[in-house]
Order: sequence, then C-alpha cells, then structure tokens
Amino acid sequence: MENKQIRIKLVKSAFGRVPKHRKTLAVLGLRRIDDVVVKNDTAAIRGMISNVCYLVEVENEVK
Repeated sequence: MENKQIRIKLVKSAFGRVPKHRKTLAVLGLRRIDDVVVKNDTAAIRGMISNVCYLVEVENEVK
C-alpha cells in the first residue's frame, strides 16, 4: 500500500504569531515564505496543519 503525501506551502509569515504556532511551523520544516515541504498524510500532520491553517496552503495528493 502506498502512503499518501501532502504538499504544504508557507504563504504568510510567522513573525508576530503565537509562539505555539511558530513552533508548529518549525516542526513541519517551514521557515520562510514560499517554503514547501512534502509530508506523509497522517492524523498528526493534519492536526498540525489545522493549527496553522491561516498561514499555509495544502495540496492533498503529490505524485
């Protein structure tokens, strides 16, 4: 079975945001605007994305 992956892109700056949200972005590997990471689609990653949904864009399936 193939693991689904999602593409996460940082579209707004973390400057001046809640410290917990900045730490979440760091754990996801997002540092600067326009940084893109590809992660496995798991419940933990989805939970992190929901915390910072106003800062990121998500593309569901990556080929």
